[in-house]
Amino acid sequence: MSEIRLDRMHNQYVIIAPERLHRPSVASKNEGQSEQKCPFCEGQENLTPPEIYALRSNDANTPGWKIRVVPNIYKAMQVELDHRSKREGIFESLPGVGAHEIVIETPCHDCDMKDLEPADLENWLRTLIIRMDDLQKDIRLVYLSMFKNVGFNAGAAQAHPHTQLLALPVMPQDETLFLERNMRYYRRHGRGILEDIITNERKEKLRVIDEIGNFIAFCPYASGFPFEVMIAPTRNISSLNRCSRSEVTDLSLLISKVFRSLDKQLGSFDYNLSIKIPPLNGNFENEEYIPYLEKNYRFHIRIIPRIYRLGGFEIATSTNINSVPPEECARLLRGGE
Repeated sequence: MSEIRLDRMHNQYVIIAPERLHRPSVASKNEGQSEQKCPFCEGQENLTPPEIYALRSNDANTPGWKIRVVPNIYKAMQVELDHRSKREGIFESLPGVGAHEIVIETPCHDCDMKDLEPADLENWLRTLIIRMDDLQKDIRLVYLSMFKNVGFNAGAAQAHPHTQLLALPVMPQDETLFLERNMRYYRRHGRGILEDIITNERKEKLRVIDEIGNFIAFCPYASGFPFEVMIAPTRNISSLNRCSRSEVTDLSLLISKVFRSLDKQLGSFDYNLSIKIPPLNGNFENEEYIPYLEKNYRFHIRIIPRIYRLGGFEIATSTNINSVPPEECARLLRGGE
């Protein structure tokens, strides 16, 4: 059984999840289980727990699907647990109440984001929205992390393309601190931090890769990694599930273009992708920020190529050293003009 413990020294939550110990790992993005043994491949549906959702026109848990969502067999969170905290002296913990799901993006074992058509990426985004809406109905779930790990350097456990959804009953400390910092900025300027960042990037144009519809892709001014890319709305859209159908289509086109540009510059590369959204529900940690999220929060997608591993300085200080200026990365991703 998983458990969430509070690290009082660093004021951070830590998830203790013994079930994760035996999860598989891959040596690289292209080396892993054979296609016949991959539990995410079409025809191997019996190797995963029963699907939660699928984009298909036939029976559940059979071949013929476009996208499947299944519980993570090596889950860090469990929705079935009772949500009661406990104390042991000054130490505090609560059961690992939550959800840990896998979105299997395509039946194609060797495909990556660059290989998917914009229509496939649109199906992926719409599936994330469907799961987000469903998880939000459980008021115990406060924060949802949506992320992809691709390749050994990014911590991938499976080579087959997939996205993980991890819903928690608590707010990660970094997320709470951002909400607080964003609120202070909003009270002073009447705008959220990301709104002003985007306005500045559009004005300077040095780090902008492209814009499609109401979305912009750019290399952040203080990129922590070479070829780091952020994709965000140019209008106030607080969360992915607030996008219109046409906006989801535009976002899919932009994601496709960014990954194909990255592939052109980097070839096959490991990466982490995360989709940052506001809290699913309110609790004692975030309740003061909830009424303002529609005004000052913008969801965004962060793509971090993991060209090299982090060293001792980065780990000890949480300060990255980036050897390629974001202006040069953006220029190359625009096509090198």
